[in-house]
Amino acid sequence: MNDAGDGGRGPGSRWYDAEAGPLVRPYAMTGGRTKAGAGAERFDLIALVDLAPDALVRAGQSLIGPEHRSLLGLCSVETQSVAELAAGADLPVGVVRVLLGDLLEAGFVVVSGPVPPAGLPDEKILREVIDGLRAL
Repeated sequence: MNDAGDGGRGPGSRWYDAEAGPLVRPYAMTGGRTKAGAGAERFDLIALVDLAPDALVRAGQSLIGPEHRSLLGLCSVETQSVAELAAGADLPVGVVRVLLGDLLEAGFVVVSGPVPPAGLPDEKILREVIDGLRAL
């Protein structure tokens, strides 16, 4: 009997069960990169990512990886934030940022900031409205 409790699958396998499936390290998905390329500063957690026109058609003809395709598939449903994409793809946010940088450079996605909340009206304007209502 094996003391490691790995069922005889070899050293190190005791850390993962059979249901976990194959493990791919994040650096393998990003080619060892830890930072996104151009436009990386735009990838905060609430940045919105949408597909560029004809992105899915061009992606079918491109040599992008399966993780890139997964992100494009998630974006094809609706515009999503970087945090939503990371959760949907079950990938770390850092990996998603690098992959989105690749997609942005290739023109597959468009990134925009979140819609800012409506600015609060100026106090002076509110007082004028109140005064106008009282005058009625």
